[in-house]
Amino acid sequence: MSDVTTTEPLLDVRDVAVHFPIKRGLVLDRTVGHVYAVDGVTLTVARGETYGLVGESGCGKSTLGRAILRLVDPTAGSILFDGTDVATLRGEELRRMRRRFQMVFQDPLSSLDPRQSVESLLLEGMKAHGLSKGPEADDARLRELVQQVGLPVSALRRYPHEFSGGQRQRIGIARALCVEPDLIVADEPVSALDVSVQAQVLNLLGRLQRELGLTYLVIAHDLAVVRHVSDRIGVMYLGGIVEEAPSQALYDDPQHPYTRALLSAVPVPDPELEDRRERILLTGDLPSPAAPPAGCRFHTRCPWRQPTRCDDERPQLRVVDGAAEGHRVACHFAEDIRSGVLQPHRVEAVATDDVLAAASVPELPGSVNEILGR
Repeated sequence: MSDVTTTEPLLDVRDVAVHFPIKRGLVLDRTVGHVYAVDGVTLTVARGETYGLVGESGCGKSTLGRAILRLVDPTAGSILFDGTDVATLRGEELRRMRRRFQMVFQDPLSSLDPRQSVESLLLEGMKAHGLSKGPEADDARLRELVQQVGLPVSALRRYPHEFSGGQRQRIGIARALCVEPDLIVADEPVSALDVSVQAQVLNLLGRLQRELGLTYLVIAHDLAVVRHVSDRIGVMYLGGIVEEAPSQALYDDPQHPYTRALLSAVPVPDPELEDRRERILLTGDLPSPAAPPAGCRFHTRCPWRQPTRCDDERPQLRVVDGAAEGHRVACHFAEDIRSGVLQPHRVEAVATDDVLAAASVPELPGSVNEILGR
C-alpha cells in the first residue's frame, strides 16, 4: 500500500464501454449482437496510489485494464492519462504515450519470448522508446533493473524457461520498469504463483512503488491480495463497478449485496467467529455479458431484490448515508439493507440463455509487442 498518494488524478476513466460484436454467417458475417464486456465504468486513480479492481471471472476487469492501455479500443467514453485522452490517440502519438504505462501479465511464461534472453527482452523495450544510451550505459541500467527486482546479474544471460514462476514474474516486472513508466497495470500478478512466492512479489511491488513513485492498477480475484496492496478498491460485476471505497472501509462495512457475498466467502482463522458470521450463498451463475439483465445487473442473484426499481432501473454509484468518505455503492436500497429494514429472501435460480454458444467472438489483442509500442 502506498504512502505517497496525492489527490491529483493520474488516471481518470469516464463512462468507458467495451463492446465486442457477435458475428454469424458462413459467407457474409452479420453482427447479431454484442458482448458487453465493460459497460459504463468511471473511476480515478491518484498519482502514487494503488487501486485494486476485484470481481469474479467474466466481470470485465481484465478487459477494462486492457482498454486503459489501449490494447483494446473502447467503444465509448474517455481515458484521461495525465490530462491526455488516450482513447483518441493513434499511431505514433499512442506509441510514445505507451512508454508511460505498462502491464504485468498474469502468466509470466507466456508473456516472455522464449527465444530471447533476459538481456534482450529488457533492452528491446529501451530501444523501442529511445532510452538506449550506448553499450556501457545500457549494461549498467540492465544490471540495476535485475537487482531492483531481486535477481542476480547472471540472470541477464539466461532464458525464461530457466527460471521459476516467481522469478519469471520478476522479469516481467523488470520489463515493465525498463521504460520508466508512471502507471503499471498488474493483471492477476500473483494468481499463478505459490502462496509463499505471492508474498515476495507483492512486497516487491510495494517496495518499488515507494522507491520509484509508481502508480498501480491491480486487477485480481483474490480479496486478500487486493486488501493487502490497495489504497482503494473497486468491485466489478458484469461490466460495471458496483462499489468503491477505501480498502479498510470496504472490508469493515461492505454496502453492496454482491460485495457482502464475496466477503462472506473468505474464511476467517477464528473458529468461533467463523461459526457466528453471516453467510451469503449466491444462487445461479453469472449472467451472460451478451445478454445482461435489465435494471440492476445483480438483481437476478440478489437476496435483497425488490419488485420496484431493481428490475428496470440501473443504479448509479452514489455515497450512502452514514458510510465512510469516498465510499460509493450502486444499489437502490443500500441504506435499508444496512439498517436491517430489508431482510434477505430466497433466490430461485434462473436459467440463462447462452447467446455465445453459436457465436464467433473475436480474440482480445494484448501482445507484448503492442505494449512495447512496436
